[in-house]
Amino acid sequence: MFWFVLASVYAIAEFNGKSIVMATEKNSMHHKQGRRKLDDVAGSICIDCGLSGDLKYTDDETRIDYTSDTGFIDTGTNKNISVKFIPEIAQRTFKTVRSFPQGKRNCYTLRHPEGKDTIYLIRATFMYGNYDELNQLPQFDLYIGVNLWDSVRFDNSTHVVIKEILHVPSMDNLYVCLLNTDLGTPFISALEVRHFDYSIYRTKSGPLALYRRFDIGSTTDEIVRFDKDYYDRMWFPYNLPDCTPLNTSFTIDSLNHTKYHLPSTAMRTAVRPKNDNDSLEFEFDTGYPTSESYVYMHFAEIEDLQENEKREFDITLNGKLWAESVTPMYLHSTTIDSEQSIRGNKLMFSMHKKPYSTHPPILNAMEIYIVKDFLQAPTDQEDVKAIMEIKSHYMSTSLLGKSWQGDPCAPLKYSWNGLNCSNNGYDSPRITALNLASSALGGTIIASFLELKFLESLDLSNNSLTGPMPDFSQLQYLKALNLSGNKLSGEIPSLLKERSNNGSLLLSVDGYPDLCLMAPCQEDKKNIVPLVAVILSSVVFLIVLGTALTIIWRWRCNRKPASKQAVRSSEEIVLKSNNKQFTYSQIVAITNDFEKMIGKGGCGIVYHGSLNNGTQVAVKMVLPKSPQGSQQFQTEAELLMRVHHKNLASFLGYCNDVGHSAIIYEYMAYGNIEEYLSDAKREPLSWRHRIQIAVDAAQGLEYLHHGCKPPIIHRDIKTANILLNEKMQAKVADFGFSKLFPTENESHILTAVVGTFGYLDPEYYTSSRLTEKSDVYSFGIVLLELITGQQAIIKGRENTHIVKWVSHFLARGDIQQIVDPRMQGDFDFGSMWKAAEAAIACVPSISIQRPSMSYIVTELKECLEMEAAREQEGTNEQISKSNSFEMSVVDLEADYGPGAR
Repeated sequence: MFWFVLASVYAIAEFNGKSIVMATEKNSMHHKQGRRKLDDVAGSICIDCGLSGDLKYTDDETRIDYTSDTGFIDTGTNKNISVKFIPEIAQRTFKTVRSFPQGKRNCYTLRHPEGKDTIYLIRATFMYGNYDELNQLPQFDLYIGVNLWDSVRFDNSTHVVIKEILHVPSMDNLYVCLLNTDLGTPFISALEVRHFDYSIYRTKSGPLALYRRFDIGSTTDEIVRFDKDYYDRMWFPYNLPDCTPLNTSFTIDSLNHTKYHLPSTAMRTAVRPKNDNDSLEFEFDTGYPTSESYVYMHFAEIEDLQENEKREFDITLNGKLWAESVTPMYLHSTTIDSEQSIRGNKLMFSMHKKPYSTHPPILNAMEIYIVKDFLQAPTDQEDVKAIMEIKSHYMSTSLLGKSWQGDPCAPLKYSWNGLNCSNNGYDSPRITALNLASSALGGTIIASFLELKFLESLDLSNNSLTGPMPDFSQLQYLKALNLSGNKLSGEIPSLLKERSNNGSLLLSVDGYPDLCLMAPCQEDKKNIVPLVAVILSSVVFLIVLGTALTIIWRWRCNRKPASKQAVRSSEEIVLKSNNKQFTYSQIVAITNDFEKMIGKGGCGIVYHGSLNNGTQVAVKMVLPKSPQGSQQFQTEAELLMRVHHKNLASFLGYCNDVGHSAIIYEYMAYGNIEEYLSDAKREPLSWRHRIQIAVDAAQGLEYLHHGCKPPIIHRDIKTANILLNEKMQAKVADFGFSKLFPTENESHILTAVVGTFGYLDPEYYTSSRLTEKSDVYSFGIVLLELITGQQAIIKGRENTHIVKWVSHFLARGDIQQIVDPRMQGDFDFGSMWKAAEAAIACVPSISIQRPSMSYIVTELKECLEMEAAREQEGTNEQISKSNSFEMSVVDLEADYGPGAR
């Protein structure tokens, strides 16, 4: 039996003479290939990034025709790698780069002749080569359209990183974008696109990023690609120790190719176990426990078996039958693939011959792909078409162009300058606001503006626009239109004037001597100017008067009911509460004249106190003259009287004297989690304590969401609002921002955004759409803080959000880098991984992708059980094994080759 373990991500191969070493992302590349025909891959895009002007050439190594990237991108600068490395680099594409020192996002726009809904192989290649003479290796992100493809990292100047993905774009334009993550200037060496047969590599799961592609049993130690491979896939040679290599000089698939068009060069070599009765066993670790994989095994019989000989075998995956009775055909390829994705980082294959088989199993070639979750929808295509026409029309005379690239609206934080977009998490984003003020626009206002159907605000002020005013009344959602400071002429459309007059549209058209505010436009200009001034003055006066009257009316309408409501709420507290009401003088006595302050917030101060029976309490005093504090006091008091749970802070009483409002809680001896985690003087929390705290807090939230009728959303979950009592039991506190759903069946409510920066649900922040998943997001941040010991916003030269910081390491499967070092590795790795997965599951930017708190409670309880089981064993042996396993399997950038077991 033979095993080989692969624990590093797919990169490239490095050659040294006749030997081959699989290169991880710690290796560099200096390989040479045999000469190939002077042919290009049909219908492909081959870009040497950074090549000057309109130059083209045929690469001496790959024999592929390359062109410059001039026609594919408008930003960036061309650079040559350091002269120090040029003699070492054979492949010409690595000698130049395009660098992007300006802008957060820079995008290549690729329009393949085959168009959308076709499967493409997209390959991006990077080699730093100290092109900027800084000797500082950058890190940056690579996007396809609006979704993260991968992160790019280097280990030395000649380290070549190749990112390859199979993707079916939904649009004709394909954007490949480099995003600056403040860890160095992004750059790229080469970009290639190939289209495949529609029927191959099709899955229901999404794009497939390449993890491994092997030419097994190679006799040449050369990478096989075009023109040996019809699709220009790169097959990396791989020879297995303790196996017997096989090869033939005959061509595979000489008469008929399969749909995969496998290269004969790769398929006419294979390996088999040295012992006929042994099986071939392969173990791969993709590095991330939640990953989904697809596997493609390619077989061809290359031994001319006699009539009484047979090769037939079964393949199992992770102990379950994956393929049965595989019988390779002589000199003809067969592909066995995954019909469904394989979940988990472990891929353990066993190939064993049937009892009646005379020959052991063989393997010629193999591919493994990792599913990428491309969940973010691109901007609605009608809006894209309209805004691209606007960009194209005005680009030559305006300040637009270089800052407008890639998708207009997504990712949200990289949307185009001057644009606001809707993003409800369900539909494609739509452009809702466009601000092109002072953008040097010239000529007429083109009709494409009218195609932005969901536009609510349009500002074209202070440009040089001329001609008639389009009828913007066609935009039914338009609420504000600013056209002032241009040179428009003619008449304002009647429907536009009507909407302005009835207050449904705020129209700004001042400064137009040639624009008629009223029809007909026949009067002498001498009479028009005074008339315009009079009308504008009247309109402004009426608007101001109307606004003032509206404010007064609303104030008078709201004032009296609000007063009554406050009185009624106060009466209900007295009548309905079984909790004790205290006078202000009693509060003074309880706190010993406010002797000891134990906490402070934006609307109140918390003091330590003691009741007559010796019970210690916490007294929250609402700050005087704080309208927000008074509202929070009322909300919190009313809510606390109706909720009771072991993981919610207990309500003991209140004070509601004139000018003095207070709430009395149970005293929590160990304060809040934020203080505990940040206090270097305290003994660090063990993983057992941390996961127990997470379970407690999650159970409190679950009760609010699913145990209360109607449900309650906390809205300010953070470590500062989770308290610890003397038994280290966690309880959720501070319900001043909490919100009750009007009815139990409501999926969301629209409400003003409140919360704490760093914990605030991004969807709620942008849309004011509140759901229980807003609390789930905040809890995910809390869980990440418990795991890492870091704050929600990690302070540094550039402040970093904890989700971004953690994601960089988890994407590589490197959990050890994020775990709080104060735990000194004393934890169950399985428990830690499961908790990290639960935390990441809580924090997608789109709420529907987050689980419920009930699911999180279940997951965290399992984490707690795993850690408890480890502690009960009372031995350090498993800890040592876990650390060793993590270093050799989960660390994706470690340089591991195969080894016999």
